[in-house]
Amino acid sequence: MIKTVIIDDQENSRNAIKNLLLKYCPDIELMGEADGVKNGLDLIAKKQPQLVFLDVQMIDGTGFSLLEQIKEYSFKVIFTTAFDRYAVQAIRFSALDYLLKPVDPDELINAVARYKEPGINLNIKLNFDVLLENVKKTNAPSKKIVLSTVDKVHILKVEDVIRCESLENYTQFSIINDARIVMAKTLKEYEELLTEYFFMRVHKSHLVNLNHVVNFIKGDGGYLTMSDGKQVPVSDRKKDELFERLQKL
Repeated sequence: MIKTVIIDDQENSRNAIKNLLLKYCPDIELMGEADGVKNGLDLIAKKQPQLVFLDVQMIDGTGFSLLEQIKEYSFKVIFTTAFDRYAVQAIRFSALDYLLKPVDPDELINAVARYKEPGINLNIKLNFDVLLENVKKTNAPSKKIVLSTVDKVHILKVEDVIRCESLENYTQFSIINDARIVMAKTLKEYEELLTEYFFMRVHKSHLVNLNHVVNFIKGDGGYLTMSDGKQVPVSDRKKDELFERLQKL
Protein backbone atom coordinates (compact mmCIF):
# COMPACT_ATOMS: atom_id res chain seq x y z
CA MET A 1 0.00 0.00 0.00
CA ILE A 2 1.13 3.55 -0.80
CA LYS A 3 0.79 5.83 2.21
CA THR A 4 -0.80 9.04 0.93
CA VAL A 5 -2.04 12.42 2.17
CA ILE A 6 -4.03 15.18 0.48
CA ILE A 7 -3.21 18.86 1.10
CA ASP A 8 -5.75 21.29 -0.37
CA ASP A 9 -7.60 24.25 1.14
CA GLN A 10 -10.88 23.37 -0.60
CA GLU A 11 -12.88 20.63 1.08
CA ASN A 12 -14.75 19.76 -2.12
CA SER A 13 -11.44 19.25 -3.93
CA ARG A 14 -10.11 17.02 -1.17
CA ASN A 15 -13.31 14.99 -1.20
CA ALA A 16 -13.22 14.63 -4.98
CA ILE A 17 -9.65 13.28 -4.94
CA LYS A 18 -10.38 11.06 -1.96
CA ASN A 19 -13.44 9.51 -3.63
CA LEU A 20 -11.56 8.91 -6.89
CA LEU A 21 -8.69 7.26 -5.02
CA LEU A 22 -11.08 4.98 -3.16
CA LYS A 23 -12.81 4.00 -6.38
CA TYR A 24 -9.90 3.65 -8.81
CA CYS A 25 -6.68 3.23 -6.82
CA PRO A 26 -7.01 0.30 -4.37
CA ASP A 27 -3.29 0.32 -3.53
CA ILE A 28 -3.53 3.85 -2.06
CA GLU A 29 -3.84 4.13 1.73
CA LEU A 30 -5.13 7.59 2.64
CA MET A 31 -3.45 8.62 5.90
CA GLY A 32 -4.97 12.07 6.32
CA GLU A 33 -5.91 15.48 4.90
CA ALA A 34 -4.84 19.07 5.52
CA ASP A 35 -6.29 22.41 4.41
CA GLY A 36 -3.17 24.54 4.04
CA VAL A 37 0.58 24.93 4.24
CA LYS A 38 0.93 24.98 8.04
CA ASN A 39 -1.39 22.04 8.63
CA GLY A 40 0.14 20.26 5.66
CA LEU A 41 3.63 20.48 7.13
CA ASP A 42 2.34 19.09 10.42
CA LEU A 43 0.53 16.26 8.61
CA ILE A 44 3.62 15.27 6.61
CA ALA A 45 5.77 15.26 9.74
CA LYS A 46 3.26 13.14 11.60
CA LYS A 47 2.26 10.63 8.92
CA GLN A 48 5.49 10.36 6.88
CA PRO A 49 3.63 9.71 3.60
CA GLN A 50 5.14 8.21 0.47
CA LEU A 51 2.93 10.27 -1.84
CA VAL A 52 1.40 13.73 -1.40
CA PHE A 53 -1.40 15.24 -3.48
CA LEU A 54 -0.52 18.91 -3.13
CA ASP A 55 -2.59 21.92 -4.16
CA VAL A 56 -0.62 24.74 -5.78
CA GLN A 57 -2.61 27.73 -4.49
CA MET A 58 -3.86 27.76 -0.89
CA ILE A 59 -5.09 30.46 1.46
CA ASP A 60 -1.95 30.51 3.63
CA GLY A 61 0.59 30.00 0.85
CA THR A 62 1.46 27.74 -2.07
CA GLY A 63 2.44 24.14 -2.45
CA PHE A 64 5.82 25.46 -3.54
CA SER A 65 6.29 27.39 -0.29
CA LEU A 66 5.42 24.21 1.62
CA LEU A 67 8.18 22.33 -0.18
CA GLU A 68 10.67 25.11 0.59
CA GLN A 69 10.16 24.49 4.30
CA ILE A 70 10.97 20.78 4.19
CA LYS A 71 14.61 19.85 4.78
CA GLU A 72 14.52 16.19 3.77
CA TYR A 73 12.12 14.73 1.23
CA SER A 74 10.89 11.21 1.91
CA PHE A 75 7.88 11.47 -0.41
CA LYS A 76 6.88 12.19 -3.99
CA VAL A 77 4.32 14.77 -5.08
CA ILE A 78 1.45 14.94 -7.52
CA PHE A 79 0.40 18.59 -7.74
CA THR A 80 -3.26 19.53 -8.18
CA THR A 81 -4.21 22.88 -9.66
CA ALA A 82 -6.76 24.87 -11.56
CA PHE A 83 -4.92 25.83 -14.72
CA ASP A 84 -2.07 28.19 -13.91
CA ARG A 85 0.18 28.49 -16.93
CA TYR A 86 3.34 29.42 -15.07
CA ALA A 87 2.85 26.88 -12.28
CA VAL A 88 2.15 24.07 -14.74
CA GLN A 89 5.15 25.07 -16.84
CA ALA A 90 7.47 25.06 -13.81
CA ILE A 91 6.17 21.64 -12.76
CA ARG A 92 6.66 20.17 -16.24
CA PHE A 93 10.18 21.59 -16.57
CA SER A 94 11.01 19.86 -13.29
CA ALA A 95 9.75 16.45 -14.52
CA LEU A 96 7.13 16.35 -11.78
CA ASP A 97 3.50 15.33 -12.12
CA TYR A 98 0.32 17.38 -11.89
CA LEU A 99 -3.44 17.04 -12.26
CA LEU A 100 -5.76 19.79 -13.43
CA LYS A 101 -8.95 20.41 -11.46
CA PRO A 102 -11.54 19.03 -11.73
CA VAL A 103 -9.48 15.86 -11.62
CA ASP A 104 -10.15 13.38 -14.40
CA PRO A 105 -10.24 9.73 -13.21
CA ASP A 106 -8.07 8.48 -16.07
CA GLU A 107 -5.47 11.18 -15.43
CA LEU A 108 -5.43 10.25 -11.75
CA ILE A 109 -4.95 6.56 -12.53
CA ASN A 110 -2.11 7.39 -14.94
CA ALA A 111 -0.41 9.70 -12.42
CA VAL A 112 -0.48 7.01 -9.71
CA ALA A 113 0.85 4.48 -12.23
CA ARG A 114 3.73 6.84 -13.10
CA TYR A 115 4.52 7.18 -9.40
CA LYS A 116 5.15 3.42 -9.31
CA GLU A 117 7.41 3.33 -12.38
CA PRO A 118 10.99 2.22 -11.59
CA GLY A 119 13.57 4.96 -11.83
CA ILE A 120 11.07 7.82 -11.64
CA ASN A 121 12.42 10.67 -9.51
CA LEU A 122 15.65 8.89 -8.54
CA ASN A 123 16.56 11.88 -6.41
CA ILE A 124 13.36 13.78 -5.73
CA LYS A 125 15.27 16.62 -4.04
CA LEU A 126 16.90 17.51 -7.37
CA ASN A 127 13.49 17.77 -9.02
CA PHE A 128 12.14 19.94 -6.21
CA ASP A 129 15.25 22.16 -6.24
CA VAL A 130 14.82 22.81 -9.97
CA LEU A 131 11.09 23.42 -9.49
CA LEU A 132 11.64 26.01 -6.77
CA GLU A 133 14.38 27.73 -8.77
CA ASN A 134 12.17 27.95 -11.86
CA VAL A 135 9.21 29.23 -9.82
CA LYS A 136 11.36 32.08 -8.53
CA LYS A 137 12.41 32.91 -12.10
CA THR A 138 8.90 32.87 -13.57
CA ASN A 139 9.52 35.64 -16.10
CA ALA A 140 13.23 35.05 -16.60
CA PRO A 141 14.42 33.87 -20.04
CA SER A 142 16.71 31.25 -18.49
CA LYS A 143 15.17 28.01 -17.25
CA LYS A 144 16.37 24.61 -16.15
CA ILE A 145 14.82 21.37 -17.32
CA VAL A 146 15.02 17.95 -15.65
CA LEU A 147 15.38 14.88 -17.86
CA SER A 148 14.96 11.70 -15.80
CA THR A 149 16.15 8.50 -17.42
CA VAL A 150 16.08 5.02 -15.87
CA ASP A 151 19.48 5.36 -14.21
CA LYS A 152 20.22 9.08 -14.08
CA VAL A 153 18.72 12.53 -13.51
CA HIS A 154 20.01 15.20 -15.92
CA ILE A 155 19.57 18.88 -15.02
CA LEU A 156 20.11 21.13 -18.03
CA LYS A 157 19.93 24.80 -18.84
CA VAL A 158 17.34 25.15 -21.60
CA GLU A 159 19.71 27.35 -23.60
CA ASP A 160 22.25 24.47 -23.69
CA VAL A 161 19.84 22.26 -25.65
CA ILE A 162 20.74 22.51 -29.34
CA ARG A 163 17.96 20.38 -30.85
CA CYS A 164 15.56 17.52 -30.23
CA GLU A 165 14.96 14.71 -32.69
CA SER A 166 12.02 12.32 -32.83
CA LEU A 167 12.84 8.62 -32.61
CA GLU A 168 9.23 7.40 -32.96
CA ASN A 169 7.93 7.37 -29.36
CA TYR A 170 11.27 8.62 -28.00
CA THR A 171 13.06 11.96 -28.22
CA GLN A 172 16.81 12.45 -28.46
CA PHE A 173 18.21 15.65 -26.96
CA SER A 174 21.43 17.02 -28.44
CA ILE A 175 23.26 19.17 -25.90
CA ILE A 176 26.33 21.40 -26.13
CA ASN A 177 29.60 19.46 -25.75
CA ASP A 178 28.12 16.80 -28.06
CA ALA A 179 26.09 15.05 -25.33
CA ARG A 180 22.99 12.98 -26.19
CA ILE A 181 20.07 12.06 -23.93
CA VAL A 182 17.19 9.85 -25.07
CA MET A 183 13.82 10.31 -23.34
CA ALA A 184 10.77 8.05 -23.44
CA LYS A 185 8.45 10.88 -24.49
CA THR A 186 7.31 12.12 -27.87
CA LEU A 187 8.73 15.17 -29.60
CA LYS A 188 5.30 16.83 -29.44
CA GLU A 189 5.44 16.89 -25.64
CA TYR A 190 8.75 18.75 -25.69
CA GLU A 191 7.56 21.05 -28.48
CA GLU A 192 4.69 22.19 -26.23
CA LEU A 193 7.11 22.81 -23.38
CA LEU A 194 9.94 24.57 -25.25
CA THR A 195 8.31 26.59 -28.05
CA GLU A 196 8.25 29.87 -26.14
CA TYR A 197 11.98 29.55 -25.38
CA PHE A 198 13.09 30.10 -29.00
CA PHE A 199 12.51 26.52 -30.08
CA MET A 200 10.73 25.72 -33.35
CA ARG A 201 9.49 22.52 -34.96
CA VAL A 202 11.08 22.87 -38.40
CA HIS A 203 10.37 19.33 -39.57
CA LYS A 204 8.16 16.48 -38.39
CA SER A 205 11.22 14.91 -36.74
CA HIS A 206 13.15 17.99 -35.58
CA LEU A 207 12.71 20.67 -32.93
CA VAL A 208 15.57 23.18 -32.89
CA ASN A 209 16.83 25.93 -30.62
CA LEU A 210 16.89 28.95 -32.92
CA ASN A 211 19.72 30.48 -30.91
CA HIS A 212 21.93 27.60 -32.05
CA VAL A 213 21.25 28.09 -35.78
CA VAL A 214 24.44 28.94 -37.70
CA ASN A 215 22.90 29.28 -41.17
CA PHE A 216 19.74 28.53 -43.14
CA ILE A 217 19.90 27.23 -46.70
CA LYS A 218 16.51 28.19 -48.14
CA GLY A 219 16.46 26.42 -51.52
CA ASP A 220 14.98 23.06 -52.48
CA GLY A 221 15.83 20.54 -49.82
CA GLY A 222 16.42 23.43 -47.40
CA TYR A 223 18.27 22.77 -44.19
CA LEU A 224 19.77 24.37 -41.11
CA THR A 225 23.34 24.09 -39.90
CA MET A 226 23.40 23.98 -36.12
CA SER A 227 26.13 25.04 -33.69
CA ASP A 228 27.21 21.41 -33.26
CA GLY A 229 27.87 21.19 -37.01
CA LYS A 230 24.86 18.97 -37.72
CA GLN A 231 22.45 19.68 -40.58
CA VAL A 232 18.73 19.59 -39.91
CA PRO A 233 16.15 19.37 -42.73
CA VAL A 234 13.44 22.06 -42.98
CA SER A 235 10.02 21.19 -44.39
CA ASP A 236 8.76 23.45 -47.21
CA ARG A 237 5.75 24.63 -45.24
CA LYS A 238 7.97 25.82 -42.36
CA LYS A 239 10.49 27.85 -44.39
CA ASP A 240 8.69 31.22 -44.40
CA GLU A 241 7.86 31.06 -40.69
CA LEU A 242 11.42 30.02 -39.88
CA PHE A 243 12.90 32.88 -41.90
CA GLU A 244 10.65 35.40 -40.12
CA ARG A 245 11.57 34.08 -36.69
CA LEU A 246 15.28 34.09 -37.43
CA GLN A 247 15.08 37.73 -38.51
CA LYS A 248 13.57 38.65 -35.12
CA LEU A 249 16.32 37.06 -33.03
